[in-house]
Amino acid sequence: MSRSLPILLALAATLCLAACGKPESDKQFGERVHAYLIAHPEVIEEAAQAAQEKEATAEVAKEQASFKAKIGQNRQSLEHDPADYVANPNGKITVTEFYDYRCPHCVNMAPTVLSIIKDNPNVRFVFKEFPIFGEASDKAAEGALIVKQRGGDYVGLYHDLMTTKGLNDASIDQILAAHGVTPADLANPATATQASAHLSAVKQLAITLGIDGTPAFVIGDTLIPGEDPEGLRAAIKAAG
Repeated sequence: MSRSLPILLALAATLCLAACGKPESDKQFGERVHAYLIAHPEVIEEAAQAAQEKEATAEVAKEQASFKAKIGQNRQSLEHDPADYVANPNGKITVTEFYDYRCPHCVNMAPTVLSIIKDNPNVRFVFKEFPIFGEASDKAAEGALIVKQRGGDYVGLYHDLMTTKGLNDASIDQILAAHGVTPADLANPATATQASAHLSAVKQLAITLGIDGTPAFVIGDTLIPGEDPEGLRAAIKAAG
């Protein structure tokens, strides 16, 4: 159905209600509607804009309902995968971040993330390694998983990787070495297989949830995509 048809029908109904006295013929009424629209073309534009806004609102609501359902179906994988590092594990509010160490927006959000973890012990923060910027990102993520497995300083590693400008293979090797991870560790078949399996699982989870970029934060049933520190803090406050 054309968008203009409902608009014209609504306008016709309005004119009908406004008319009093002698009934008009279809021709007379049509001429009156036509004359009104010629004199007031902004009416159609305003009505069309209102219809588009209503449609957009309905689409957003539909997407939010779909995301909420997907979150419910994948809550365990999202918030309680033992392979993920969790800061403040006893916190009552869970935040999950999907990120890549070489993503500039993730880098910009890192100070906010670290501040939230430090200043809000009630916020349980789940780190989802989601490398999407190539092999160097894969290496950094795999190294971080090894640090996690060994009980190392994962948050410290996160800080070091996020605050190093121009992160590349050489600087990643240097940072990982400072946290006890060597190239031999990364090349170990068992370690590599385990890390690869987990990263594949995270990627599949992101696809399932419709997350196609970094950073992405999930708080309860709410998705905060991209670089949005105010939105993240507001979502956490609302969840509390």
